[in-house]
Amino acid sequence: MQLSKSTWGTVLQWGGIAAFLVILLTDLRTPVLGGMQRALLATGLWRPDLPAAPASAPVQPVGSYPHNVPLLTLDGQPVNLRDLQGKVVLVNLWASWCPPCVAEMPGLQKLYAQVDKRKVAFVMISLDQNHEKASRLIARKGYTFPVYFPAAPLPPAFDSESIPTTIIVGPDGRVAARHEGMADYDTPEFKAALEKLAGSGQL
Repeated sequence: MQLSKSTWGTVLQWGGIAAFLVILLTDLRTPVLGGMQRALLATGLWRPDLPAAPASAPVQPVGSYPHNVPLLTLDGQPVNLRDLQGKVVLVNLWASWCPPCVAEMPGLQKLYAQVDKRKVAFVMISLDQNHEKASRLIARKGYTFPVYFPAAPLPPAFDSESIPTTIIVGPDGRVAARHEGMADYDTPEFKAALEKLAGSGQL
């Protein structure tokens, strides 16, 4: 039995729709869309802006570290952002179900591997309600940056209506930069900006 060209066209069309629905409605959605977005970043055709200093930085108390942010490690140990006082802290809000979050993670991992851990800390805060899903993603990808879960509602300086969101905090606790949306952080310019902030307190 032979199928006409129009019949083949219909079969292929419905096959494509079915494949799209499988991706959209299953666990394949996030890695597929994340991979596509990561590919766009890699080509350089799409280069979102890196975090920039906010127009008006929040006023912080002089002489004290302002951020009390209780967190839990992947294995459930309590920590607090204020323990990182004196370091530049890159805070990244993400979730395993968020394709742009997944897409920018390889660049964040490469940056993490290059920075001086004595001066720069990463705080990757997963907003997954199911902590196991976040843990499985990190293990599967082999990421080594520190991942945490909120142990209390995030304070206004770290709250966001969209993810991924990245906040850069200076050694004194002042918010030096903030970016909502995906970006490529594995660049010499951004690494140099973190190092400058660690040394001078200004981006």
